[in-house]
Amino acid sequence: MLSGERKEGGSPRFGKLHLPVGLWINSPRKQLAKLGRRWPSAASVKSSSSDTGSRSSEPLPPPPPHVELRRVGAVKAAGGASGSRAKRISQLFRGSGTGTTGSSGAGGPGTPGGAQRWASEKKLPELAAGVAPEPPLATRATAPPGVLKIFGAGLASGANYKSVLATARSTARELVAEALERYGLAGSPGGGPGESSCVDAFALCDALGRPAAAGVGSGEWRAEHLRVLGDSERPLLVQELWRARPGWARRFELRGREEARRLEQEAFGAADSEGTGAPSWRPQKNRSRAASGGAALASPGPGTGSGAPAGSGGKERSENLSLRRSVSELSLQGRRRRQQERRQQALSMAPGAADAQIGTADPGDFDQLTQCLIQAPSNRPYFLLLQGYQDAQDFVVYVMTREQHVFGRGGNSSGRGGSPAPYVDTFLNAPDILPRHCTVRAGPEHPAMVRPSRGAPVTHNGCLLLREAELHPGDLLGLGEHFLFMYKDPRTGGSGPARPPWLPARPGATPPGPGWAFSCRLCGRGLQERGEALAAYLDGREPVLRFRPREEEALLGEIVRAAAAGSGDLPPLGPATLLALCVQHSARELELGHLPRLLGRLARLIKEAVWEKIKEIGDRQPENHPEGVPEVPLTPEAVSVELRPLMLWMANTTELLSFVQEKVLEMEKEADQEDPQLCNDLELCDEAMALLDEVIMCTFQQSVYYLTKTLYSTLPALLDSNPFTAGAELPGPGAELGAMPPGLRPTLGVFQAALELTSQCELHPDLVSQTFGYLFFFSNASLLNSLMERGEGQGRPFYQWSRAVQIRTNLDLVLDWLQGAGLGDIATEFFRKLSMAVNLLCVPRTSLLKASWSSLRTDHPTLTPAQLHHLLSHYQLGPGRGPPAAWDPPPAEREAVDTGDIFESFSSHPPLILPLGSSRLRLTGPVTDDALHRELRRLRRLLWDLEQQELPANYRHGPPVATSP
Repeated sequence: MLSGERKEGGSPRFGKLHLPVGLWINSPRKQLAKLGRRWPSAASVKSSSSDTGSRSSEPLPPPPPHVELRRVGAVKAAGGASGSRAKRISQLFRGSGTGTTGSSGAGGPGTPGGAQRWASEKKLPELAAGVAPEPPLATRATAPPGVLKIFGAGLASGANYKSVLATARSTARELVAEALERYGLAGSPGGGPGESSCVDAFALCDALGRPAAAGVGSGEWRAEHLRVLGDSERPLLVQELWRARPGWARRFELRGREEARRLEQEAFGAADSEGTGAPSWRPQKNRSRAASGGAALASPGPGTGSGAPAGSGGKERSENLSLRRSVSELSLQGRRRRQQERRQQALSMAPGAADAQIGTADPGDFDQLTQCLIQAPSNRPYFLLLQGYQDAQDFVVYVMTREQHVFGRGGNSSGRGGSPAPYVDTFLNAPDILPRHCTVRAGPEHPAMVRPSRGAPVTHNGCLLLREAELHPGDLLGLGEHFLFMYKDPRTGGSGPARPPWLPARPGATPPGPGWAFSCRLCGRGLQERGEALAAYLDGREPVLRFRPREEEALLGEIVRAAAAGSGDLPPLGPATLLALCVQHSARELELGHLPRLLGRLARLIKEAVWEKIKEIGDRQPENHPEGVPEVPLTPEAVSVELRPLMLWMANTTELLSFVQEKVLEMEKEADQEDPQLCNDLELCDEAMALLDEVIMCTFQQSVYYLTKTLYSTLPALLDSNPFTAGAELPGPGAELGAMPPGLRPTLGVFQAALELTSQCELHPDLVSQTFGYLFFFSNASLLNSLMERGEGQGRPFYQWSRAVQIRTNLDLVLDWLQGAGLGDIATEFFRKLSMAVNLLCVPRTSLLKASWSSLRTDHPTLTPAQLHHLLSHYQLGPGRGPPAAWDPPPAEREAVDTGDIFESFSSHPPLILPLGSSRLRLTGPVTDDALHRELRRLRRLLWDLEQQELPANYRHGPPVATSP
């Protein structure tokens, strides 16, 4: 059965076996099918030699007529001596008969030589009495013998190999004795005591090699892999179970034992160093010791078999029992020595190993103990498991093979549209581990960083980890409720802290609430010391405001309410600073999804407060007054008081928005890009920032609205007042407001009030420039439109040189004053068109009459054709004189003159551009402003009171007071 098929009544399937021709015997069924073939006895086989090897079985010599092999049925049917002979041979092949001395036939099994030759085979079934027979060996015990070629490797000149007869139970020692007899180096296997020493000097080797040509013996043979067979191994069984790969050939060689051991060690050493792909006979680490020989035998019974030489019973018993061990393990002497060294090292680690007398132990226990001797890597960070979930599946050391290491449970898909599962480096099978639980980044630069995934329970040195944090060697990292690791990085070279960071000498991250000093039980502090630490926090000047998520709404509401009421003497940007501390605490200490929710709540509270303030101002300054009630114009002082709350909210919201943008960008960079909730968080942050944008736009619009409403009633004086009053001197640049002409003071008073208001509220410089830019845009458009209207009046002529000089002087005085206030560039830019129109009217009459349309268009480019034509057509040249023909527009511009609008549109104002860059809030270093420090202390004690209200009365503490040093 060469291919290993299982037929009815046959042996179990061993898998497909590739048998080299000439090295393997035929199966029992094929042998029994040859009815006419006879087999010689072991004593009657003649020595045969050949100078060249052959891959086919050696032709047998004619068998003697008294030995005959028949089918089992034929044996039963036969009678007389023929049936007896067949029965004895059948018993011999089965290996279950006992030695006899009265059998006929020379050289048969009944002879003394035959009895001694098969004595050890008869003892094995007797020693195994009471043990269930092994199917592989039991089914092959009835196999007929075969002829094995044993190559002498230079033992005898002119002989390449000798053929010996072997059965499935023939041992290597027996075949060595038989081969020595064939080579003429010893007598019969049952010889005297000298024969035993001769057999011990030689060993049977299983050799693998590649022949030089197609045939095994057609070229020079050189064994590339050699293994010494144990004395009790069965070469026929080994040959059948272990096959050579294609392209390789095997044979049995007889060599001196010392030489064979040396060649074996050299072959194994070369295989280990070169990593060759040749067939390896090394046993696997987890290979069962009974893989080849079955289960271990029970203790031998009282019968040891008959026919054995005196004094050899114990030795043969141990040899037969060793058949149950792995065949490959028996021969690996070097590996056994290494295993023995590891066992001794493992035993030396056990308590009291030096004094204890260790007796016979299970070899499997030693192997399991040696596997526990793990040496940590020396060039990569790793995690040492302190507590796991399933001891049978968890490892002790988890090595980081990449700079970014991901812990998780893994899975088939991420659950979103069948997308692939996230990449995971270390799989943890606890039920509370997320598919992507935690990420550790340990690059060439220290320290490493650890970031928990959203919703993943992760602890760092015993404290809940909600944000990305530094990971130092010796830190404890807890994942879920089951896994606890210690991070180690051998690359640091022992530069880490001398004591673990989770010991009392280095407290971990504090809980977020202000009562952490009382609630912490790991810091090793007494009650008085903890009270002093809490008092130091409550009264400290550090820019820190700790709170729990449950107290967030009350804290934000209190900050916004105090800012809207204007109570206290907070600095202008105090509300933004306090709110930024809340944002910073959420971004650093609380869970990943908390910041978007906090920003949304914060933006809604600010918007509601601003809308309430706008309604209050609108109620006091209605747009439509009742009939008969004159409208009282706003004074600069009144408008400054009304607009102060709005200007404060605009300044605080602007700085807070810049700070929030920075934190959102940091969150986006630090967040796990594969987090499915990241997009939702960013959308919530965008909505919150859009609300803050809306607040800034609304406060800006309301501020410029009331300022321009006040300017609207003061601007006409610039066109009507005469700066050259009797006894008045024109003020120079940088003059005070009181030194200005009376007609200019109301307008300049509005500008001065707006400038002081923006300065007091610490409005961002960009918004200050845009606020005055809108005021100057409104002033320019309002004055220009009034100038255009004055030319169409039926009263006194307005477009004349003397009136133009007064307007020019007033405009120059306003620009000089604004230049002294630091607003000259902005004013010059926005008053450009009004200045150009006034300059046209200031041209002397004689010079103006000589000018043409084209030259005037070139000298006054900011004026539209309609505006220029309107000024020229209404210019007063004298009684009865009309505009000259040179002032007429050409036909190409006639349509623009006729259809163009001479008035400026107020809708073309510049757009509001929010400031870019970092926030001006100062959140580093101690709080230096006393008013802000008092408000910070008040909020901290408010949070302390909220915490204490949740506790039972007997657990509450009053606000601690730090003792004086």
